[in-house]
Amino acid sequence: MALMGDKARLLETGRFVRAPDNGRESRTPDGRDTVLPDQRDADMPLDVIEADAAAEASEAVTEAGHRRAAEAGDTGAMSVLGALLLRRGDLDGAEPYLRSATAAGDRAAANNLGVLLHQRGYADEAAGWWRVAAVAGSAAAAHALGRYYRERGDEPAAEYWLRQSAESGHCLGAYALADLLEHRGDVGAERWFRTAAERGHREAAYRLARLLDDRANALGGGGAPDAEAEQWYRQAAARGHRRAALHLGTLLEERGESQEAGRWYLSAAKGGEARAACALGFLLRDAGDEESAAEWWRRAAQDGDGNAANALGALHADRGETQTAERWYRAALDAGDVNGAYNIGLLCAEQGREGRGEQWYRRAAYAGHREAANALAIMLLQRGDSAGAEPWFSKAAEAGSVDAAFNLGILYAERGAERMAHEWYERAAAAGHTEAALQVAIVQLRDGHTSAAERNLRCAAEGGSAEAAFRLADLLDRRDGGAAGGRQGDECTRWYEHAAQQGHRRAQVRVGMFAAARGDVVEAARWYRAAAEAGSRNGAFNLGLLLAREGSLPEAALWWTRAAEDGHGRAALRLALLAARRGALAEGHQWCRRAVELGPPEVAERAARLREALQEELTA
Repeated sequence: MALMGDKARLLETGRFVRAPDNGRESRTPDGRDTVLPDQRDADMPLDVIEADAAAEASEAVTEAGHRRAAEAGDTGAMSVLGALLLRRGDLDGAEPYLRSATAAGDRAAANNLGVLLHQRGYADEAAGWWRVAAVAGSAAAAHALGRYYRERGDEPAAEYWLRQSAESGHCLGAYALADLLEHRGDVGAERWFRTAAERGHREAAYRLARLLDDRANALGGGGAPDAEAEQWYRQAAARGHRRAALHLGTLLEERGESQEAGRWYLSAAKGGEARAACALGFLLRDAGDEESAAEWWRRAAQDGDGNAANALGALHADRGETQTAERWYRAALDAGDVNGAYNIGLLCAEQGREGRGEQWYRRAAYAGHREAANALAIMLLQRGDSAGAEPWFSKAAEAGSVDAAFNLGILYAERGAERMAHEWYERAAAAGHTEAALQVAIVQLRDGHTSAAERNLRCAAEGGSAEAAFRLADLLDRRDGGAAGGRQGDECTRWYEHAAQQGHRRAQVRVGMFAAARGDVVEAARWYRAAAEAGSRNGAFNLGLLLAREGSLPEAALWWTRAAEDGHGRAALRLALLAARRGALAEGHQWCRRAVELGPPEVAERAARLREALQEELTA
């Protein structure tokens, strides 16, 4: 080591080929950025690549002159020539020149000798020369030495040398220090990621963006992307970072900027990012271009993306190509995506192969697929095996399946275990399950908790439940004294109309009654007829009344007959009166008997009196 020369001489030279790392910037003997052949990768900044091409052109011209000067004993030429040969991969040719220059005290040669020895597999000897160069002020050597110590688990030593490199302005040293600090959970990582990112290190830009995003989410950002994070994603993506492009595309897609999202997905997908190819496929499918979507899904699936394989399977299943669909579902499963097994189960169930379907559901359920566990439980329940279904419902519900929680509520309700059923309904309702919210509201209405019931009815109604919309309207109507029919457009009426438009028969009758009260006979008839044709006996009866008032007694009689045969006592009484008026005493007597049976009490009383009168006429 004494032969290295004085420190001043080592500090004066600036010619470096950097130590092996992850393929980022270094210095050529003439001061330009370059990389070793085995260090070229996707993490190298674009401007470095261009500079490297220029360096290659100049090396061929100058090598002969450096060789003559080196043979004449010029230390600088030895260092430059050794770096050129090392960069070319000629380790045997480079080593004697680098050793001679190092012995003469050249700092760059000491660093490059470390690089050469590391490539030969002599890591410990390489570290010795890196230490010499680092002590002499080489930031690149300090970086290499820090990486050496980190690989050996000596984090204090690694931090010392990486910090020396970073504080000397070395971009890779700043990134490596940030990586070490983040690994330890040290808040100082952000500073050094930022330093490296500002100098063009694209992986640092990506890591900084992720760090900022995670911090924003931890502070309650509600999933909204951090503005600064997005800028760093953009910088990394613009430099060809595939994961940054994927992440940026995801942010833009969530924001509704599908066109720009597609451009970034395409950039990442062309770079070999399978997840981006898969996401691009979904964008294209949503845009109506199934063929292009299938092509990108196929590329992603062939690169091992299970989600893309599942998407291809679903595409072929929709086209009726079940064998091809199953092949892609199996490919998804082979890629480690348990959704493949679940989808094969669905495919078998659709084809009526329940035994095969159960096998695949079980496979997915045992792997933790909650919807497969729920589907398996439903299959067992349909076979009458409620005891076998219960643990699978429980497993799925505990894993977060809202449908399973609701189904578990149904299971307990059928057993009469109302308390347990209500607990599971509440759990599903809290997660947004529409029918569960309705069931919870029904219990709350029964128990007199109208305020809580109203909240759950609103939740269910807004989720699309026609029954909930009707019950909410009825609750509001009763609370307001039944005056909804006189206030067209109020909230109560709107919910009745909402339920009616969804085909709720009782709501249709109620909306028809409101229209009749306003004198809108056409609108009333429309709603009564819709309810009657759907099987509502009240709708049929009211439609008959409306038709009778308009003078259409024959058609009215038809609807009253339908209502009476379905158990409507008032319709039976109306038919009895019609029969009596036209002299059909026996028919009238029969309808009176039917009205007495059906009720209600006041109808039964009137029908009994009419029946007696008709009986007297019949026996006179």
